[in-house]
Amino acid sequence: MTFRQRQQGLGFAGVLLLLIAIVFIAIIGMKLVPAYIEYFTIKKAITGMTQSGELRGGSVADIRKSFDRRAAVDDITIISPADLEITKEGNEIVVSFAYEKRIKLFYNISVLIDFAGSSRPTSTKVSE
Repeated sequence: MTFRQRQQGLGFAGVLLLLIAIVFIAIIGMKLVPAYIEYFTIKKAITGMTQSGELRGGSVADIRKSFDRRAAVDDITIISPADLEITKEGNEIVVSFAYEKRIKLFYNISVLIDFAGSSRPTSTKVSE
C-alpha cells in the first residue's frame, strides 16, 4: 500500500511571477525614493532655519538668502528661494513650499507627486 503525498509550494511559473513582481516593485521604489529624499532634505533645511533662530527679526530677503545658503550646501535644485512662501502667523515666521515632481517610470507612464511642506510645527494634540 503506497500513499501519495501531495506536493505543496510554488511551481516554476509561480516563482517566476513572484520574481517579476519583486523586480517591478524594486524598480518603482528606486525611481521614487530619490524624490522623497529630496523633499525631506528641503523640509530639513526649512525647519533647520526656523529652529536655529535665523528667521527672528529677519526680512523676507534675509530668509531667502538663508535658504539659498542651505540649498547650496544640501544641493537643493528643485526649488529656489523665490519659490518659498513666507508669512507671519502671530509672532512666528512661517516658511512654506510646494512643488510637483514628475517621474518617468517606463514607456509613456509617469508618476506625478505633489510635495508641500512648511516650517509650522505640526500639532499632535487632540482638540476637545
